[in-house]
Order: sequence, then C-alpha cells, then structure tokens
Amino acid sequence: MASSPALVPDPHTQAVLELEQQYLIQTYARFPVLLRRGKGCWLYDAAGRKYLDLISGIGVNALGHAHPRILRVLREQAALLVHCSNLYYHDYQGPLARRLATISGLQRCFFTNSGTEAIEGALKIARAHGRRQAPEKVQILALENSFHGRTLGALSITGQPKYRADFEPLLPGVRFIPRNDVGALERTVGPETAAIVLEWIQGEGGIYPLEPVFARRARELADQHNALLILDEIQCGLGRTGRHFAYQMADPPVLPDIAVVAKPLACGLPLGAIIANEKAAAALRSGMHGSTFGGGALACRVALEFLDILEELLPAIHQTGGQFRVQLTEMARHFGFVREVRGFGLMIGIELDFPCRNIVEEALAEGLLINCTHDKVIRLLPPYVISETEVDRAVKLLTRVLKKVKYPPESA
Repeated sequence: MASSPALVPDPHTQAVLELEQQYLIQTYARFPVLLRRGKGCWLYDAAGRKYLDLISGIGVNALGHAHPRILRVLREQAALLVHCSNLYYHDYQGPLARRLATISGLQRCFFTNSGTEAIEGALKIARAHGRRQAPEKVQILALENSFHGRTLGALSITGQPKYRADFEPLLPGVRFIPRNDVGALERTVGPETAAIVLEWIQGEGGIYPLEPVFARRARELADQHNALLILDEIQCGLGRTGRHFAYQMADPPVLPDIAVVAKPLACGLPLGAIIANEKAAAALRSGMHGSTFGGGALACRVALEFLDILEELLPAIHQTGGQFRVQLTEMARHFGFVREVRGFGLMIGIELDFPCRNIVEEALAEGLLINCTHDKVIRLLPPYVISETEVDRAVKLLTRVLKKVKYPPESA
C-alpha cells in the first residue's frame, strides 16, 4: 500500500516538524499531522482537514474534545486554584478518593500524574508489604505480552522484550508467565511472591483478555501466600469496557488489593491513582512516598466531573461498543486477511495477517485516526460519546481503507 499524498505536510506543519526534529529528543515516530482543535469525536488539523478520532489520545480523551461540562469546570477552577502542593489540603482530593473507593470496592487512594507513576507506587507498596513479612519476599509475578509503562520499575514488569532490552538489567525478582496459564501461575507463586500484577485486558499487547478462572486463581494464591493482587486498569478501566473497572465484568468481580488507573480520569490533564484496600495501604507510612504534582486541585475537580458524566454514559458504552463490534465483525467477513475482531465495550482490536502501520497511514489520509499495536492489531479506543452515526461512518471509512490492501501480497 503506497503512502498517500494526503500525508505530505503543508508548509506550516513542515516547519513545526523541522523544529521538533532539531530540538526534541527523537523518541516519537509521529505522523506528519499538526492537530489544532477538537470537538466531540472530531479533530481538525492546521490545514483545516477533519478526522474522526477512534484512538482518543490512546484512551485519554474519553469524553471526546471540548466537552462543555469539562470546559466549564476547567474555567471555574483555573480561576480559583490550580496547584497548592501536597503540603496542604484542597477541596477535591478527599471527595475524589471517596468516589474512586466507592466504585472500585476498595478503601484508599494515592494520586499520581500518570499510569506509570501509579504502577511505580504500587510496586513500592508490594515491596514494603512483602519485606515486612520476610526480607526475601520481593518477587513480582507478571504476564508475558503485558505492558505497564516505560519507567524502570514499570518496564521491569512489562512482558515484551522489545521494550526492555535497551535498559537491562532492570528490577530483579520479576517472573513472567503466559496469560491464562493456570498451571504456570500455580508453579510460580510461592512464599517469596510479593505481588501478582495483571491487566484484565492487555491493551498495548493487542486487546487480549484474562479468563476469569485465571484471575480467580491468582486471587486465591495471593491470599494463600499473603501477596498483593495488583490490577492494571490504566487502559481498560474507568468505563472503557462499559463497567467502572474491567475486573467488574467477572461475576462475581475479582477484587484486587490494588487497582491502578489513569488515562481518562482527568480528561486530558495528568492524573493517575493507586486505589488500595486497607491491607495494601498500610504498607506505606508517612514519608515513604509522595508526589509534587499528583492530585492537584484542577485535575481532581475535573476528575469528579468526569465520574459524574461517566455514570450517565456506562449503559451507552456497553450498547454502542456491542453494535460497533457487530459491524466490524460483518466487515471482516469480506477481508481474508482479518483474523479476528475482539474487545469489550469501546476497547476493540482487529487482528490482521500482516503489520498494520500502513493501514493506519491510509486511514489517516481518509480522515480516520486509529492505532496499530502489537504489530498486527488495529486498536480502537473511541471516545465514550461516539454516536451510532459516527460508528457507521468509522466502519465505512475503515472498509474503504481495507479495500485498498493487496492480498495475498505479491511475491517478491
């Protein structure tokens, strides 16, 4: 599939691109599009072209762009107090912690700036909890194909070698097992295990879910060995599946000792949270952990408004996501290179027979923002406010893109 002329940047975008190439550390493989504004599920670039946003800032802009209620709260709170540090109280951390505790079934919160920071804090809790029992109780069990962030601790429990290799040696005492392999879980968890860290749905890994029987066994083994069960809900939590938390899809829910959240929590402002039960929370005493920016007044007030809006949207997320997957599954029948459509709520993966970056580029040229993850999976994380009309539009655009694929590929 050849690159589209629509991806050739206009002069202003080219100037911005060159400036970034000169002065930024080159860690991002950006597409040559300069986004300037958004409204609802649509984004507009500097040249005036519009794009249907099905990635929502990798799950961050869950209410789309320029949501009127979020804008109102931003304006009001920015005029009052943006930041005061954690040396003092403000009006919103307590209510937000109570809200997150209530919907999660846990008891206490610590606020961070990001999901990766929340993972780091959860690992510190696990280490502190384990070492109080025995100096050697520091082992962390994680899953192959997982992704938990890019700091050293988060990388240490990320089960994808491509992210880890350049930074090793990493945190010692980490063991990886295959997802949903109960036998491997039982063989690995033991007296030295401090924590079991799981994503209910592996997002960066290609939209692969846990089986409830595996998660329940992890809960049982964590209890048996007085280890902590940590669920990474950074991408799959806070409404993405049509539930507050993905672990609540199980019946009954598999309650963790710690859940970590971030992405949509403050609708684009940096905010994450460690949500813990009393046992896990007790591992951190005064002075053992902290954050300069975590849980600022502006971010926390926006998060409270987000959670109010989310209550109204949860049924629609479940319904719209189901309709979206039905249409995508029907679309897939016409393309032999589509292996599977899978997902829950508005977290959807379309697995292909080949790497899909060119598909993403062609979709961009058609005015559709999607993402490729795990090399061969088209990842869709649309805003929770996406309408049926916009779903129809998305399927038509994606169908148009896939029709341009030459398959089977021509022999070399």
